[in-house]
Amino acid sequence: MPRRIKIYAAPLAGVVEIVAPVFADERGFFTEAYNRERWAEAGFHEQFVQDNLSLSAKGVLRGMHYQLHPWGMGKLMRVLTGAAFDVLVDLRSGSPTYGKWMGRHLEAADPRWLFAPPGFAHGFLALEDDTRMYYKCTSFYRPEAERALRYNDPELGIEWPVSVTSLSEKDAAAPLFCDAETNFHYSDGA
Repeated sequence: MPRRIKIYAAPLAGVVEIVAPVFADERGFFTEAYNRERWAEAGFHEQFVQDNLSLSAKGVLRGMHYQLHPWGMGKLMRVLTGAAFDVLVDLRSGSPTYGKWMGRHLEAADPRWLFAPPGFAHGFLALEDDTRMYYKCTSFYRPEAERALRYNDPELGIEWPVSVTSLSEKDAAAPLFCDAETNFHYSDGA
């Protein structure tokens, strides 16, 4: 593992993967989960105002959620226990990756974080029981600005690795990508 924070560009414009050093020995391991000063030295300067934690059983899908501009929510995500398939969809018109999706397998044993700036729909599918997803947010939750995309929209073609066995009624009724209300523009700085 690196001894310094490492930041890697992901396939979607503006999305990054961040790996923090892990110090392991016969007792287990230690890592600084987040240190604003060290992350800034590595080039990551986002400010967070809200932290969220969810617990899901295998097969639970949460998403695909986003908030409209100007309340768009950047998210820094990591799995604390279990494993999840984490998915992002670029909603920013004018982006070179507009309408594209990416998925990452995140698990507790991997110190990797995934960051998406505002303008992305986010969702995840729990791959194991007792999956705890932790995420730091750049904006406060605003119910009036919350929107969602249909997780199984054929136009997006997201390839979920296991069957979805549970999702909320709201997520099941979310609109397709072509009908979704979005107001993000790549030039908004996202």
